[in-house]
Amino acid sequence: MIYIPFLNFFKKKKQEIEFDPMKYLIVGIGNIGSDYDGTRHNIGFDIMDTLASKYDGKWESGSSAFYTEIKVKGRTLILIKPTTYVNLSGKAVKHWMTTQKIEKSNILVVLDDLNLDFGTLRLREKGSDGGHNGLKNIDLTLGGNDYARLRVGIGNSFSNGRQVNFVLGRWSKEEQKDIDFIKIEAANACVSFCSIGTKFTMEKYNKKVI
Repeated sequence: MIYIPFLNFFKKKKQEIEFDPMKYLIVGIGNIGSDYDGTRHNIGFDIMDTLASKYDGKWESGSSAFYTEIKVKGRTLILIKPTTYVNLSGKAVKHWMTTQKIEKSNILVVLDDLNLDFGTLRLREKGSDGGHNGLKNIDLTLGGNDYARLRVGIGNSFSNGRQVNFVLGRWSKEEQKDIDFIKIEAANACVSFCSIGTKFTMEKYNKKVI
């Protein structure tokens, strides 16, 4: 009996060192299917595609998500696009966090935000769901909101009662002129988060980039 506390301590320490501080999980929020391709709600997916393309990541089908692994500045970044649809995003996040042994502090969720002006980036190390169903489900699944999120402003230029149509709609011709640059800046912010941390990334990228 006198050895049990020591063994429990040893097991705890062993579990702690399984996590790789140089491994990150970057989650793009969106919906699968051609009906949702290129919509405002899928900006998280599109930013993952931009990031994967820049570092030659090849997408594969995995459990609850499409995934790819890229190497950036000595870090391993696991990028995922959940196939659970937005409202059940937490299932994919929990699975990949667990199987890849990634600490909660090394998770970044990328999503659309209609409360921010179009082209505005806002990184936070934790926070409320802001009414976003994807974040609500991730909060519930992970047991809290203490993980980083990069919100990408899509604006709110819709009339009363047209919010769903706006969010699930495609970019206007004027927005299309800037959207590729926004995706690139957001992808760069993801890399910055992994390489120099939340504080300095916030100072550099929390702004309207267009």
